[in-house]
Amino acid sequence: MATTVALTNPVALTGPTVQAAPQASAPGTPVLTVDTELVRQRYLVQCGALPGVQLHYAVKANPAPAVLTTLLELGSQWDVASPGEIDAVLEIGGEPRQMSYGNTIKKAADISYAAAQGLRRFTVDSAPELAKIIALAPRATVLVRLATSGAGADWALGSKFGCPEPEAGHLLALAHDAGHPVGVAFHVGSQQRRPHAWDPPLAAAARLRAGLRATGGDLAVIDIGGGFPATTLDATRFDDRYGATIMASLARHLGAHPPEVMAEPGRALVADAGVLETEVVLVAERDGVRWVYLDVGLFGGLAEAYGESIRYRLEVSRDGSPLTGEAGETVLAGPTCDSIDVLFRKNRYRLPLDLRPGDRLRFQSAGAYTTTYSSVGFNGFAPLREVYR
Repeated sequence: MATTVALTNPVALTGPTVQAAPQASAPGTPVLTVDTELVRQRYLVQCGALPGVQLHYAVKANPAPAVLTTLLELGSQWDVASPGEIDAVLEIGGEPRQMSYGNTIKKAADISYAAAQGLRRFTVDSAPELAKIIALAPRATVLVRLATSGAGADWALGSKFGCPEPEAGHLLALAHDAGHPVGVAFHVGSQQRRPHAWDPPLAAAARLRAGLRATGGDLAVIDIGGGFPATTLDATRFDDRYGATIMASLARHLGAHPPEVMAEPGRALVADAGVLETEVVLVAERDGVRWVYLDVGLFGGLAEAYGESIRYRLEVSRDGSPLTGEAGETVLAGPTCDSIDVLFRKNRYRLPLDLRPGDRLRFQSAGAYTTTYSSVGFNGFAPLREVYR
């Protein structure tokens, strides 16, 4: 049975929002418009909520030069996942030693490249990956990633990353014995709704630290990952509740003199700054259900709608004015000739019944994981266009 999602007014955001232009002068769709001033504000909010925690922006969320330059000016450091992301940060003047290579699945050649560029922090979650770091990046700091349940997150990240606590202890001991400074990393899942979700992995990190200290070692750093939420349809963005709860957990488990603490915010910094505008292509009825087809779908930038994990706030307009009136259940789908290109079928939005081709839908809080998720030309559709200001 489908769940109906009401179309609501936008949630008020701190700072300026991107306003719709009149249809006559509106840009061609689909297009993502990002307000870098709001990125700046989100970074400062997170710094204030997590005092003493070094923020490493997760470049994968949105690697646009305008975003990276804004964060560089604020003193951000960087979480990178590939040579391409390393190069993107270097091109805007970022320092190699301020980058942390957080991907736990790396080619040997990519590790060598990163080390040659000057990166000195790498994350692993298996013995074979650790062996590569020991061989190719001697004396670099090694962070061992713990597995987490992802409970409370809209996008739990599955079981692809992380290792159980006993294995993490073994890897930390191996890295320490090989002469590497060591740390613990974890990620509680994307769009984490529970501020207390960071407490169990921090408790595990404290136990791992005690084990190291018993043999003459210690943790150099703890990476609390990302997962801080943006303002989706049914989740509120990161606020002081998260910061206060996380800082209390850090104090409780790691005491007055913790190791260096870092975090990897991505979505929480850039999502709310972006609006993805799309045009209605077709409205049709199929087996008694109204389907609305847009000029953007899973392959054009909305990949996070797969499985309906991330549900966006929507605005609807015609000729630049909000479209109101009687509404009904709607399945939203993309334009490509692929049967999985359906955005929301189970959670159906209630959209105006007189919706017609040419009307505009605006996906709010779409500044993260959209442009970089857009295909390079599936079905001949161009990659998602982006505008920064």
